[in-house]
Amino acid sequence: MAGKDDVLGVILGGGRGARLYPLTKERSKPAVPMAGKYRLIDIPISNCINSGIYRIAVLTQFNSVSLHRHISRTYNFDAFHTGWVQIWAAEQTVENINWYQGTADAVRKQLLEISSARTEYVLILAGDHLYRMDYSKMVEFHVAKGADITVAVQPVSQADAKRFGILKRDSSGKITDFHEKPTDPAVLQEIASLDDPERPYLGSMGIYLFNTKVLVDLLRTYDYDDFGSHVIPAAIKTHQVFGYGFEGFWEDIGTIRSFYQANLALTEPNPPFNFFDQKFPIYSHPRFLPGSSVEESELMNVLLAEGCRIEQSKITHSIVGLRSQIRGGTTIIDSVLMGNDYYEWPETTQARVAPMEIGPDCYIEGAIIDKNARIGKGVIIKKFPPGTDLDGDGWVVRDGIVVVPKSATLAPGTKICP
Repeated sequence: MAGKDDVLGVILGGGRGARLYPLTKERSKPAVPMAGKYRLIDIPISNCINSGIYRIAVLTQFNSVSLHRHISRTYNFDAFHTGWVQIWAAEQTVENINWYQGTADAVRKQLLEISSARTEYVLILAGDHLYRMDYSKMVEFHVAKGADITVAVQPVSQADAKRFGILKRDSSGKITDFHEKPTDPAVLQEIASLDDPERPYLGSMGIYLFNTKVLVDLLRTYDYDDFGSHVIPAAIKTHQVFGYGFEGFWEDIGTIRSFYQANLALTEPNPPFNFFDQKFPIYSHPRFLPGSSVEESELMNVLLAEGCRIEQSKITHSIVGLRSQIRGGTTIIDSVLMGNDYYEWPETTQARVAPMEIGPDCYIEGAIIDKNARIGKGVIIKKFPPGTDLDGDGWVVRDGIVVVPKSATLAPGTKICP
Protein backbone atom coordinates (compact mmCIF):
# COMPACT_ATOMS: atom_id res chain seq x y z
CA MET A 1 0.00 0.00 0.00
CA ALA A 2 1.02 3.58 -0.61
CA GLY A 3 2.56 5.43 2.33
CA LYS A 4 1.83 8.96 3.43
CA ASP A 5 4.89 10.29 1.64
CA ASP A 6 3.91 8.63 -1.65
CA VAL A 7 1.20 11.16 -2.56
CA LEU A 8 1.54 14.79 -3.61
CA GLY A 9 -1.63 16.86 -3.32
CA VAL A 10 -1.98 19.51 -6.05
CA ILE A 11 -4.85 21.96 -5.53
CA LEU A 12 -5.98 24.07 -8.47
CA GLY A 13 -6.32 27.64 -7.25
CA GLY A 14 -9.05 28.61 -9.71
CA GLY A 15 -9.31 30.88 -12.72
CA ARG A 16 -11.07 34.23 -12.94
CA GLY A 17 -14.11 32.98 -11.01
CA ALA A 18 -16.52 34.88 -13.26
CA ARG A 19 -19.57 32.94 -12.05
CA LEU A 20 -18.84 33.97 -8.44
CA TYR A 21 -18.32 37.65 -9.29
CA PRO A 22 -18.39 40.07 -7.42
CA LEU A 23 -17.18 37.82 -4.59
CA THR A 24 -14.12 37.22 -6.79
CA LYS A 25 -13.60 40.87 -7.67
CA GLU A 26 -10.62 41.15 -5.30
CA ARG A 27 -9.86 37.48 -4.56
CA SER A 28 -9.61 34.09 -6.23
CA LYS A 29 -12.37 31.51 -5.81
CA PRO A 30 -10.56 29.41 -3.18
CA ALA A 31 -10.05 32.55 -1.07
CA VAL A 32 -13.79 33.30 -0.85
CA PRO A 33 -14.94 33.17 2.82
CA MET A 34 -17.14 30.24 3.81
CA ALA A 35 -19.29 29.43 6.86
CA GLY A 36 -18.47 32.64 8.70
CA LYS A 37 -14.80 31.96 9.49
CA TYR A 38 -13.22 29.68 6.87
CA ARG A 39 -12.12 30.05 3.26
CA LEU A 40 -12.91 27.55 0.51
CA ILE A 41 -9.23 26.55 0.22
CA ASP A 42 -9.38 25.27 3.82
CA ILE A 43 -11.55 22.35 2.69
CA PRO A 44 -9.13 20.51 0.34
CA ILE A 45 -6.07 21.35 2.46
CA SER A 46 -7.80 20.00 5.59
CA ASN A 47 -8.89 16.88 3.70
CA CYS A 48 -5.27 16.30 2.66
CA ILE A 49 -3.93 16.74 6.20
CA ASN A 50 -6.63 14.51 7.69
CA SER A 51 -5.86 11.87 5.03
CA GLY A 52 -2.17 11.84 5.93
CA ILE A 53 -1.08 13.76 2.83
CA TYR A 54 1.43 16.35 4.03
CA ARG A 55 2.96 17.49 0.75
CA ILE A 56 0.52 19.97 -0.72
CA ALA A 57 0.93 22.50 -3.53
CA VAL A 58 -1.60 25.19 -4.45
CA LEU A 59 -1.49 26.45 -8.05
CA THR A 60 -2.52 30.10 -8.24
CA GLN A 61 -2.87 32.76 -10.91
CA PHE A 62 -5.71 35.32 -10.68
CA ASN A 63 -6.30 37.69 -7.72
CA SER A 64 -4.08 35.50 -5.58
CA VAL A 65 -2.70 37.92 -2.96
CA SER A 66 -5.30 37.20 -0.25
CA LEU A 67 -5.07 33.46 -0.95
CA HIS A 68 -1.28 33.54 -0.59
CA ARG A 69 -1.59 35.53 2.63
CA HIS A 70 -4.11 33.12 4.13
CA ILE A 71 -2.10 30.00 3.28
CA SER A 72 1.22 31.42 4.49
CA ARG A 73 -0.31 32.48 7.81
CA THR A 74 -2.26 29.28 8.37
CA TYR A 75 -0.44 26.19 7.17
CA ASN A 76 3.01 25.95 8.72
CA PHE A 77 4.17 22.50 9.78
CA ASP A 78 6.66 22.16 12.62
CA ALA A 79 10.17 20.70 12.45
CA PHE A 80 8.90 17.23 13.33
CA HIS A 81 6.83 16.95 10.14
CA THR A 82 8.38 16.48 6.71
CA GLY A 83 5.44 18.04 4.90
CA TRP A 84 4.68 21.48 3.51
CA VAL A 85 2.01 23.60 1.87
CA GLN A 86 3.55 25.55 -0.99
CA ILE A 87 2.28 28.18 -3.42
CA TRP A 88 3.09 27.42 -7.05
CA ALA A 89 2.19 30.66 -8.80
CA ALA A 90 1.85 31.04 -12.55
CA GLU A 91 5.03 32.53 -13.97
CA GLN A 92 6.50 33.47 -17.30
CA THR A 93 9.73 31.68 -18.22
CA VAL A 94 12.18 31.69 -21.09
CA GLU A 95 10.49 28.54 -22.42
CA ASN A 96 6.89 29.73 -21.96
CA ILE A 97 5.50 33.25 -21.69
CA ASN A 98 1.81 32.21 -21.42
CA TRP A 99 -0.29 31.96 -18.27
CA TYR A 100 -2.24 28.82 -17.35
CA GLN A 101 -4.60 27.87 -20.18
CA GLY A 102 -6.62 25.30 -18.22
CA THR A 103 -6.38 22.76 -15.42
CA ALA A 104 -4.08 20.35 -17.26
CA ASP A 105 -1.93 23.16 -18.65
CA ALA A 106 -1.50 24.57 -15.14
CA VAL A 107 -0.18 21.22 -13.94
CA ARG A 108 2.00 20.85 -17.04
CA LYS A 109 3.75 24.12 -16.28
CA GLN A 110 4.65 22.75 -12.83
CA LEU A 111 5.93 19.31 -13.91
CA LEU A 112 9.45 20.17 -12.76
CA GLU A 113 8.19 20.87 -9.24
CA ILE A 114 5.98 17.76 -9.32
CA SER A 115 8.92 15.58 -10.33
CA SER A 116 11.09 17.19 -7.65
CA ALA A 117 8.59 16.09 -4.96
CA ARG A 118 9.51 12.46 -5.86
CA THR A 119 6.14 10.97 -4.97
CA GLU A 120 4.66 7.94 -6.69
CA TYR A 121 1.20 9.47 -7.01
CA VAL A 122 -0.26 12.93 -7.68
CA LEU A 123 -3.72 13.84 -6.38
CA ILE A 124 -5.32 16.69 -8.38
CA LEU A 125 -7.98 18.64 -6.44
CA ALA A 126 -10.22 21.65 -6.99
CA GLY A 127 -10.03 24.55 -4.57
CA ASP A 128 -13.71 25.51 -4.55
CA HIS A 129 -15.64 22.42 -3.41
CA LEU A 130 -17.32 21.71 -0.05
CA TYR A 131 -16.96 18.10 1.12
CA ARG A 132 -15.15 15.86 3.59
CA MET A 133 -13.21 12.96 2.05
CA ASP A 134 -10.54 10.54 3.24
CA TYR A 135 -8.25 10.44 0.21
CA SER A 136 -6.29 7.51 1.63
CA LYS A 137 -9.23 5.22 0.80
CA MET A 138 -9.15 6.44 -2.80
CA VAL A 139 -5.41 5.71 -2.90
CA GLU A 140 -6.03 2.18 -1.58
CA PHE A 141 -8.65 1.64 -4.29
CA HIS A 142 -6.25 2.96 -6.94
CA VAL A 143 -3.45 0.63 -5.87
CA ALA A 144 -5.72 -2.42 -5.51
CA LYS A 145 -7.09 -1.92 -9.04
CA GLY A 146 -3.66 -1.40 -10.57
CA ALA A 147 -4.99 1.84 -12.02
CA ASP A 148 -3.06 4.45 -13.95
CA ILE A 149 -5.68 7.11 -13.20
CA THR A 150 -8.58 7.12 -10.75
CA VAL A 151 -11.45 9.62 -10.90
CA ALA A 152 -13.67 10.25 -7.86
CA VAL A 153 -17.31 9.94 -8.97
CA GLN A 154 -20.73 10.55 -7.48
CA PRO A 155 -24.33 10.01 -8.66
CA VAL A 156 -25.89 13.19 -10.07
CA SER A 157 -29.33 14.22 -11.27
CA GLN A 158 -30.34 14.95 -14.84
CA ALA A 159 -30.54 18.66 -14.04
CA ASP A 160 -26.93 18.63 -12.81
CA ALA A 161 -25.53 16.41 -15.56
CA LYS A 162 -24.72 19.35 -17.85
CA ARG A 163 -22.47 20.83 -15.11
CA PHE A 164 -20.14 17.83 -14.77
CA GLY A 165 -18.18 15.25 -16.65
CA ILE A 166 -20.50 12.23 -16.98
CA LEU A 167 -19.10 8.71 -17.28
CA LYS A 168 -19.89 5.01 -17.39
CA ARG A 169 -18.08 2.20 -15.56
CA ASP A 170 -17.95 -1.54 -16.18
CA SER A 171 -18.43 -4.15 -13.45
CA SER A 172 -14.79 -3.81 -12.33
CA GLY A 173 -15.07 -0.04 -11.91
CA LYS A 174 -13.08 0.78 -15.05
CA ILE A 175 -14.35 3.85 -16.92
CA THR A 176 -15.52 2.97 -20.41
CA ASP A 177 -17.06 6.25 -21.57
CA PHE A 178 -16.70 9.91 -20.56
CA HIS A 179 -18.41 13.11 -21.75
CA GLU A 180 -17.61 16.55 -20.33
CA LYS A 181 -20.75 18.57 -19.51
CA PRO A 182 -23.01 16.83 -22.05
CA THR A 183 -26.16 18.61 -23.28
CA ASP A 184 -27.19 16.40 -26.23
CA PRO A 185 -30.29 14.40 -25.16
CA ALA A 186 -29.11 11.38 -27.18
CA VAL A 187 -25.75 11.38 -25.40
CA LEU A 188 -27.40 11.80 -22.01
CA GLN A 189 -29.70 8.86 -22.69
CA GLU A 190 -26.78 6.71 -23.80
CA ILE A 191 -24.56 7.52 -20.86
CA ALA A 192 -27.17 7.07 -18.08
CA SER A 193 -25.87 4.16 -16.02
CA LEU A 194 -27.64 4.09 -12.64
CA ASP A 195 -31.01 2.63 -11.67
CA ASP A 196 -31.85 5.56 -9.39
CA PRO A 197 -34.38 7.75 -11.30
CA GLU A 198 -33.44 10.74 -9.11
CA ARG A 199 -29.72 10.45 -9.92
CA PRO A 200 -29.25 8.33 -13.05
CA TYR A 201 -25.75 9.55 -13.96
CA LEU A 202 -22.24 9.13 -12.59
CA GLY A 203 -20.54 12.52 -12.42
CA SER A 204 -16.86 13.32 -12.06
CA MET A 205 -16.06 15.27 -8.89
CA GLY A 206 -12.97 16.84 -10.45
CA ILE A 207 -10.72 14.77 -8.16
CA TYR A 208 -8.06 12.82 -10.05
CA LEU A 209 -5.36 10.46 -8.76
CA PHE A 210 -2.52 9.79 -11.22
CA ASN A 211 0.53 7.62 -11.16
CA THR A 212 3.16 10.35 -11.41
CA LYS A 213 4.89 8.76 -14.40
CA VAL A 214 1.57 8.53 -16.28
CA LEU A 215 0.74 12.16 -15.53
CA VAL A 216 4.14 13.38 -16.69
CA ASP A 217 4.04 11.28 -19.87
CA LEU A 218 0.53 12.42 -20.82
CA LEU A 219 1.18 16.11 -20.29
CA ARG A 220 4.56 16.10 -22.00
CA THR A 221 3.38 14.07 -24.98
CA TYR A 222 0.09 15.85 -25.66
CA ASP A 223 -0.92 19.51 -25.51
CA TYR A 224 -4.04 18.92 -23.42
CA ASP A 225 -5.34 22.03 -21.67
CA ASP A 226 -8.02 20.56 -19.41
CA PHE A 227 -8.41 17.32 -17.43
CA GLY A 228 -12.16 16.93 -17.83
CA SER A 229 -12.39 17.98 -21.47
CA HIS A 230 -9.19 16.45 -22.81
CA VAL A 231 -7.04 14.25 -20.54
CA ILE A 232 -9.61 11.85 -19.09
CA PRO A 233 -11.62 11.23 -22.32
CA ALA A 234 -8.36 10.45 -24.18
CA ALA A 235 -6.80 8.40 -21.39
CA ILE A 236 -9.68 5.92 -21.09
CA LYS A 237 -8.71 4.67 -24.57
CA THR A 238 -5.05 4.06 -23.71
CA HIS A 239 -4.76 3.63 -19.92
CA GLN A 240 -6.36 1.90 -16.97
CA VAL A 241 -8.77 4.57 -15.74
CA PHE A 242 -11.10 3.69 -12.85
CA GLY A 243 -13.96 5.46 -11.07
CA TYR A 244 -13.90 5.61 -7.27
CA GLY A 245 -17.40 5.98 -5.86
CA PHE A 246 -18.06 8.60 -3.19
CA GLU A 247 -21.46 8.84 -1.50
CA GLY A 248 -20.87 11.63 1.02
CA PHE A 249 -21.95 15.26 0.76
CA TRP A 250 -20.18 17.18 -2.00
CA GLU A 251 -21.02 20.59 -3.44
CA ASP A 252 -19.33 22.49 -6.24
CA ILE A 253 -19.30 26.13 -5.05
CA GLY A 254 -19.12 27.53 -8.56
CA THR A 255 -21.96 30.07 -8.72
CA ILE A 256 -23.49 32.75 -6.51
CA ARG A 257 -26.61 30.59 -6.08
CA SER A 258 -24.66 27.46 -5.05
CA PHE A 259 -22.49 29.50 -2.68
CA TYR A 260 -25.53 31.10 -1.08
CA GLN A 261 -27.45 27.83 -0.69
CA ALA A 262 -24.44 25.89 0.62
CA ASN A 263 -23.85 28.50 3.32
CA LEU A 264 -27.46 28.72 4.44
CA ALA A 265 -27.70 24.92 4.58
CA LEU A 266 -25.08 25.04 7.34
CA THR A 267 -27.55 26.88 9.62
CA GLU A 268 -30.03 23.99 9.63
CA PRO A 269 -30.38 21.77 12.74
CA ASN A 270 -28.96 18.83 10.75
CA PRO A 271 -26.73 20.42 8.10
CA PRO A 272 -25.58 18.31 5.14
CA PHE A 273 -21.98 19.23 5.94
CA ASN A 274 -20.88 19.09 9.56
CA PHE A 275 -18.03 21.31 10.77
CA PHE A 276 -18.31 19.72 14.23
CA ASP A 277 -16.26 16.61 13.44
CA GLN A 278 -13.44 16.13 15.95
CA LYS A 279 -11.86 13.26 14.02
CA PHE A 280 -11.85 15.09 10.67
CA PRO A 281 -11.72 18.83 11.48
CA ILE A 282 -11.56 21.69 9.00
CA TYR A 283 -8.59 23.91 9.75
CA SER A 284 -8.26 27.64 9.20
CA HIS A 285 -6.29 30.68 10.29
CA PRO A 286 -6.19 30.83 14.11
CA ARG A 287 -7.52 34.11 15.47
CA PHE A 288 -7.46 35.65 18.93
CA LEU A 289 -10.95 37.12 19.07
CA PRO A 290 -13.34 37.62 21.98
CA GLY A 291 -16.53 35.66 22.27
CA SER A 292 -19.50 37.15 20.47
CA SER A 293 -21.80 39.47 22.43
CA VAL A 294 -25.58 39.19 21.88
CA GLU A 295 -27.70 41.85 23.56
CA GLU A 296 -31.51 41.53 23.79
CA SER A 297 -31.72 39.81 20.41
CA GLU A 298 -33.55 36.88 18.86
CA LEU A 299 -31.51 34.37 16.84
CA MET A 300 -33.01 31.35 15.13
CA ASN A 301 -30.96 28.92 13.01
CA VAL A 302 -27.93 31.19 12.94
CA LEU A 303 -24.29 30.23 12.46
CA LEU A 304 -22.44 32.83 14.53
CA ALA A 305 -18.67 33.35 14.30
CA GLU A 306 -16.53 34.83 17.04
CA GLY A 307 -15.78 38.48 17.71
CA CYS A 308 -19.28 39.77 16.85
CA ARG A 309 -21.55 42.24 18.61
CA ILE A 310 -25.31 42.06 18.04
CA GLU A 311 -27.64 44.62 19.60
CA GLN A 312 -31.42 44.27 19.85
CA SER A 313 -31.83 42.55 16.49
CA LYS A 314 -33.69 39.62 15.01
CA ILE A 315 -31.70 37.19 12.85
CA THR A 316 -33.16 34.11 11.17
CA HIS A 317 -31.57 31.40 9.00
CA SER A 318 -28.36 33.32 8.38
CA ILE A 319 -24.57 33.28 8.64
CA VAL A 320 -22.96 35.97 10.79
CA GLY A 321 -19.24 36.15 10.02
CA LEU A 322 -16.21 37.24 12.02
CA ARG A 323 -16.30 40.62 13.78
CA SER A 324 -19.79 41.48 12.50
CA GLN A 325 -21.34 44.54 14.12
CA ILE A 326 -25.15 44.62 13.97
CA ARG A 327 -26.99 47.55 15.49
CA GLY A 328 -30.38 47.77 17.19
CA GLY A 329 -33.70 47.40 15.43
CA THR A 330 -32.26 45.39 12.52
CA THR A 331 -33.85 42.28 10.99
CA ILE A 332 -31.78 39.79 8.95
CA ILE A 333 -33.36 36.82 7.15
CA ASP A 334 -31.87 34.21 4.80
CA SER A 335 -28.61 36.10 4.43
CA VAL A 336 -24.85 35.52 4.49
CA LEU A 337 -22.82 38.15 6.35
CA MET A 338 -19.08 37.62 5.85
CA GLY A 339 -18.11 39.98 8.65
CA ASN A 340 -15.06 42.22 8.85
CA ASP A 341 -11.28 41.85 8.59
CA TYR A 342 -10.65 44.23 11.48
CA TYR A 343 -12.33 46.43 14.07
CA GLU A 344 -12.82 50.08 13.22
CA TRP A 345 -12.17 52.82 15.75
CA PRO A 346 -15.15 55.22 16.18
CA GLU A 347 -13.08 58.30 15.36
CA THR A 348 -12.14 56.87 11.94
CA THR A 349 -15.78 56.73 10.83
CA GLN A 350 -16.60 60.43 11.20
CA ALA A 351 -15.83 61.24 7.56
CA ARG A 352 -17.59 58.13 6.31
CA VAL A 353 -21.09 57.81 4.91
CA ALA A 354 -21.62 54.89 7.31
CA PRO A 355 -19.54 52.90 9.83
CA MET A 356 -18.27 49.40 8.99
CA GLU A 357 -21.37 47.63 10.33
CA ILE A 358 -24.98 46.73 9.68
CA GLY A 359 -26.56 49.96 10.83
CA PRO A 360 -29.65 50.40 13.02
CA ASP A 361 -33.19 49.75 11.79
CA CYS A 362 -32.15 47.80 8.67
CA TYR A 363 -34.10 45.03 6.97
CA ILE A 364 -31.96 42.54 5.02
CA GLU A 365 -33.40 39.47 3.33
CA GLY A 366 -31.91 37.15 0.69
CA ALA A 367 -28.52 38.85 0.53
CA ILE A 368 -24.78 38.22 0.65
CA ILE A 369 -22.91 41.02 2.43
CA ASP A 370 -19.20 40.72 1.69
CA LYS A 371 -16.45 41.73 4.13
CA ASN A 372 -15.95 45.26 5.43
CA ALA A 373 -19.21 46.51 3.96
CA ARG A 374 -20.82 49.66 5.34
CA ILE A 375 -24.61 49.39 5.60
CA GLY A 376 -26.16 52.68 6.72
CA LYS A 377 -29.17 53.25 8.95
CA GLY A 378 -32.54 52.12 7.63
CA VAL A 379 -31.24 50.22 4.58
CA ILE A 380 -33.83 47.83 3.13
CA ILE A 381 -32.82 44.80 1.03
CA LYS A 382 -35.42 42.31 -0.17
CA LYS A 383 -34.99 39.15 -2.21
CA PHE A 384 -35.56 39.14 -5.96
CA PRO A 385 -37.07 36.34 -8.08
CA PRO A 386 -34.53 33.65 -9.07
CA GLY A 387 -32.90 34.42 -12.41
CA THR A 388 -32.86 38.19 -11.85
CA ASP A 389 -29.57 39.95 -12.70
CA LEU A 390 -29.10 43.66 -12.00
CA ASP A 391 -26.24 46.10 -11.39
CA GLY A 392 -26.72 48.92 -8.92
CA ASP A 393 -24.63 51.53 -7.11
CA GLY A 394 -22.62 49.51 -4.56
CA TRP A 395 -24.66 46.35 -5.08
CA VAL A 396 -25.60 43.75 -7.69
CA VAL A 397 -28.26 41.08 -8.05
CA ARG A 398 -27.16 37.68 -9.34
CA ASP A 399 -29.76 34.95 -9.89
CA GLY A 400 -32.11 36.82 -7.56
CA ILE A 401 -29.55 37.17 -4.73
CA VAL A 402 -28.49 40.67 -3.69
CA VAL A 403 -24.70 40.88 -3.31
CA VAL A 404 -22.99 43.81 -1.60
CA PRO A 405 -19.30 43.60 -2.64
CA LYS A 406 -16.32 43.82 -0.32
CA SER A 407 -15.80 47.29 1.22
CA ALA A 408 -18.90 48.67 -0.53
CA THR A 409 -21.09 51.34 1.10
CA LEU A 410 -24.89 51.58 1.11
CA ALA A 411 -25.96 55.04 2.20
CA PRO A 412 -28.58 55.40 4.93
CA GLY A 413 -32.10 54.85 3.64
CA THR A 414 -31.01 52.86 0.55
CA LYS A 415 -33.73 50.55 -0.74
CA ILE A 416 -32.95 47.49 -2.91
CA CYS A 417 -36.26 45.83 -3.67
CA PRO A 418 -37.97 44.07 -6.62
